Amino acid sequence: MSTVATPPADPDLVAALRPVAEPEWPAFARAMYRVFGEDPTGPFIEQPRPTSELGRSLALVEDGFVAATAGIYSHQLTVPGGVVPAAGITWITVSPTHRRRGVLTAIMRRQLDEVHAAGREPVAALWAAEGGIYGRFGYAPAVWRGGITLDPSRVRLRADLPESTGRTTIVDLDAYRAAAVPLYDRLRRDVPGHLARDDRWWDRRLRDDKDDRNGFTERRYALHTGADGQVTGYASYRQKESWSPRDEPEGKLHVTDLVAADPATRVALWRFLLGHDLVRELTSWALAAEDPLRSMVADPRSVTTSPSDALWVRLVDVDRALAARRYPAPIDLVLEVRDAFCPWNDGRWRLTGHPAGGHCARTDRDPDLVLGIEELGAAYLGGVSLGTLHRAGRITEVSPGAVALASTSFSWPVAPQSPDSF
Repeated sequence: MSTVATPPADPDLVAALRPVAEPEWPAFARAMYRVFGEDPTGPFIEQPRPTSELGRSLALVEDGFVAATAGIYSHQLTVPGGVVPAAGITWITVSPTHRRRGVLTAIMRRQLDEVHAAGREPVAALWAAEGGIYGRFGYAPAVWRGGITLDPSRVRLRADLPESTGRTTIVDLDAYRAAAVPLYDRLRRDVPGHLARDDRWWDRRLRDDKDDRNGFTERRYALHTGADGQVTGYASYRQKESWSPRDEPEGKLHVTDLVAADPATRVALWRFLLGHDLVRELTSWALAAEDPLRSMVADPRSVTTSPSDALWVRLVDVDRALAARRYPAPIDLVLEVRDAFCPWNDGRWRLTGHPAGGHCARTDRDPDLVLGIEELGAAYLGGVSLGTLHRAGRITEVSPGAVALASTSFSWPVAPQSPDSF
């Protein structure tokens, strides 16, 4: 379980953090770019993105210098069997001039206190620029992305896969967006880790600035329609032309999205992507670590994966978060939760749940499992096994069989996936 001790936040430093006003955005944005080592370019240097929520931003400003930045997006996150409000933690930077002063701890303290006090979002989530930062604040990787790499010339799809009676067509952006929006909204509720997208977030998802292409083409789009003419899937991708010194093709294709409503559509979209001429390397970071592709190919070695952490999750309020999801197998256990950073979670909780719902409340009963808030966050979306964490020495089993029961109940039939970074 969590063992890293985090010193208490300096209350004066916590109080010094404040939201930024729109006229301060250029200085705030440049401070973020400076820490990330990027050149400030694009329209969102001078004005915030439409998705920005300045009222939920935080900055440490000293003598006009922006020394630290932070923000929160108001998200709707798919969890096993439901959708919950989630605080999307973002814009976290601390200037090198202000390191080792407890600034990051103050930011985390302020954010989690305010989210807890508001009572709206039982869960917080983030994408970590570095993997060693956020565990001490109770965040843990709950979603992993696959890092798929393959050579299409080596890949053969299995002969026993279902065949679509529809067709795949290349379309322009407008046609793609019109079809993808309703299909995504319907399917994202079935896959833990997905976020709701309104028009602002679709604009952001489909933005295609040339400076961000890394030498690849503009994004290209394809739709799959069934025999009845209804759209059942979509894919977006980029290509890069390349040739060997002997004029042999060494082209690349990068998949940025692949969504399918049924197995036959998935097969058809992969046939389309694998069928591009002159391509010797196909990659994707958007797909889940357990994407079905590896079960679709005749030779599983022809698909290489390099999993990496995607969405990190933190339970802000243990009782409300655990009651918000569903459990595929009945569970009735007492969890002794260790949460030094958010003491309102610390203690014993009785969790009861089943496929139709869950309930979690304080109890004085003896615990069945003892675990940290990190371990709960890692397992929350069903993609990380509590049994694995127990084998790693991070969970203590008090009642024999409790780990097996909890591992089964916290699992989910669909692996989590997080296509939207923020």
